[in-house]
Amino acid sequence: MNIQKLTIASLVTLVSSISLSAQTITAKVVDKKTNEPIPYATIQYAANSGVITNEEGTFSFTLTKNQIPADSVYISSMGYEKLGIALNTITDSIIYIAPKAVELSSVFVSNKNLTIDEIMDNVKENVPKNYSNTLSHKKLFIRESDFSDISKIHVKLKKSTIEEFDREFIDSVVSIIPRKSSYYTETLCDLYGNFDKQKLDIIKGAELYDKSNDGSMNALSERLENILKKNVKQNSYLKIKSGWIPGFKIQIDSIMESNPEAAEVKKEMEDQDKNKSDYFYTYRKSAIQGLLSGMFFQEDSKLNFIDKSGRYEFELVDYSIMDDSSVYIITFKPKRRADFKGTIYVNTQDFAIMRVDYENVKNLQNFGLLGISFHDTLYKGKTIFTKGADGKYSVRYIEKIRGNEFGIDRPLKIVEKNKFVKGRRKQNELSLALDIGAGEVSKYEVVVFGSEPITESEYEKTTENKNIQPQYLSKYDPEFWKGYNIIEPNTAIRQFTVIEGES
Repeated sequence: MNIQKLTIASLVTLVSSISLSAQTITAKVVDKKTNEPIPYATIQYAANSGVITNEEGTFSFTLTKNQIPADSVYISSMGYEKLGIALNTITDSIIYIAPKAVELSSVFVSNKNLTIDEIMDNVKENVPKNYSNTLSHKKLFIRESDFSDISKIHVKLKKSTIEEFDREFIDSVVSIIPRKSSYYTETLCDLYGNFDKQKLDIIKGAELYDKSNDGSMNALSERLENILKKNVKQNSYLKIKSGWIPGFKIQIDSIMESNPEAAEVKKEMEDQDKNKSDYFYTYRKSAIQGLLSGMFFQEDSKLNFIDKSGRYEFELVDYSIMDDSSVYIITFKPKRRADFKGTIYVNTQDFAIMRVDYENVKNLQNFGLLGISFHDTLYKGKTIFTKGADGKYSVRYIEKIRGNEFGIDRPLKIVEKNKFVKGRRKQNELSLALDIGAGEVSKYEVVVFGSEPITESEYEKTTENKNIQPQYLSKYDPEFWKGYNIIEPNTAIRQFTVIEGES
């Protein structure tokens, strides 16, 4: 829709909205035929500016007084008609877009009916020139969602020579450990660099979780320390052993601070707590580096369906339109000794993979020995690329989900020994039988809102802000990111709240 077709009332509304200091647009994109939400659709609201819908089809963006939009927002998604719609008509509404029929004649612009092997050979050959590794400045938003689930936790007290370490104490310890927990972090930042080197400047961050768990564990730590101070002697050491596995020693002074070295260690840990922002920065940067190094075209990537293409079977299943380009829709699955299956969307002209969806077909790692087990169970996600003015592709959206399971079914014995007291060297003993099973899942989402090339000298001049303290939120606050562009939270995040009285 162009501005000449707007009614006078609509024109007044549009002009008024531009004059405001900031205007937030929120809507949901839905399939006109099925009424189903459309995830990962592209929403372009100004030149070189846009957002992406979340997994539930929802998006929002904020226009500032310095950002004059076009009269229309343009919405596109693979397999759908591109739609232009006036700004003033989409606030807090649902937008319907229609599926688009793809004619085979429009796909084969080169008039060459390539076989699947020929297509994949072209994909592999063109990887180096299709994906940009030049230095750039990217504005991005990263959300990490962590979920832990303890399926079982059984602790049997077999022997204790310390009165306070009784069945009641063990039960109290077990009772305060949360069986299920959720932890969300959100970060808006500037990223400078390329796949090989990065600098991160954090603008704003938030943490959303149940803080009461921290308080419970801190109280338990203090109680444990008091029991040890009351019952163990100076110059003692603890010998920890599990079954016939050789034990190891821990000097008890290092736990109870009865020597200068131990006190210094504790002070360092307290200082680290106070400087939590540095940890927040370090972990965010590490997460981004891991996501970038996991791209399918990176060396030693687990996602090796191009580098080790001989291990996979590819099939051309359909055609579609993505960002105004015709694409082959190609599935892949293991042929031998491979870990993944998925779908790639390949540009019919330059053979760039514009999108990849993948998931593991078997555990990536299995370990089990002497009652200890670990299974790397989940590695799935999707990556969407966009073509720049230079003809090369860069990352627009990343979703990655990792999961694992851990178990321990072993005896545990802790013995206090002291060679500086008369009589037996053995002072106290705590003997337990552990049967614990747990799993965790981490989901990463990254959306890139804009990318501009920079020079080497510009990169060197950039600085990293390591001192942004993430704000703790006990429940989702829609006002926290007001005025900033992010990927909209899903329903689980919106509904997250700490139960009153537990925080």
